[in-house]
Amino acid sequence: MISIASLVYAYATGTTALRGVDLEIGDGELVAIAGQNGAGKTTLVRHLNGIFTPTEGTVTVDGRNTAEHSTAQLAHTVGYVFQNPNQQLFARTVRAEVEFGPRNLGHDEARRTELVTWALSATRLTDLAGQHPYHLSLAERKRVALASVLAMDTPVVVLDEPTTGQDHAGVQDIAAIVAELHERGKTVIAITHDMDFCAENFDRVVLMADGRVVRDAPAREAFAAPADIAAAAVEEPQMLRLSNALGLPPAITVDQFVKEISR
Repeated sequence: MISIASLVYAYATGTTALRGVDLEIGDGELVAIAGQNGAGKTTLVRHLNGIFTPTEGTVTVDGRNTAEHSTAQLAHTVGYVFQNPNQQLFARTVRAEVEFGPRNLGHDEARRTELVTWALSATRLTDLAGQHPYHLSLAERKRVALASVLAMDTPVVVLDEPTTGQDHAGVQDIAAIVAELHERGKTVIAITHDMDFCAENFDRVVLMADGRVVRDAPAREAFAAPADIAAAAVEEPQMLRLSNALGLPPAITVDQFVKEISR
């Protein structure tokens, strides 16, 4: 689905944000990208829908070179949920916001209704459908932005810091949405500093530092590399810290920890 080869990106200021990134992501994968601020995570994923075009190298999504297609064309394939919902929301009601994407993609009325109903329900926004998005809290606005992308039904969904500002119920909602998207065969990519959310919900972890990939592995293996964790400046998941403290085999999720301690 996604092929990134020797990707270099330099901002007009002269700052080089990506320094030769190579990455392959297949259909239906759950991939989390982690690293400290400035590692190049957001710059990387903004190449997937044509917001940025490479300074060097290529990005191919579903067989199409993103540098040769507009963001509008790539929107049929890649849905992007911004970290800051204020960069994304513009409609006068939540329902209008969520309906804009599928309407713009040309879905008929029956399909639009189906998609909007599901997206509002999945994000717990059905009762707020008539509200103006900017009358809602930040956490609610983030859910509106998420719903607006879900309703587009794209094969690839990119989530930029989806759990920021969410309470426990909100995080659980997002986890359930990730699981449902996976069941539907979608490719889900998340940028996150929340390593517990990452460990519990994603099969593969890409660690970045200074514009480069320092580790790309199944989640359990990625968190078993202390030097790479330190280079990416992220915390180990709580369950891993606890299992290490108790002298148990490494566990990164609650289920894994319960299995190990039950032995």
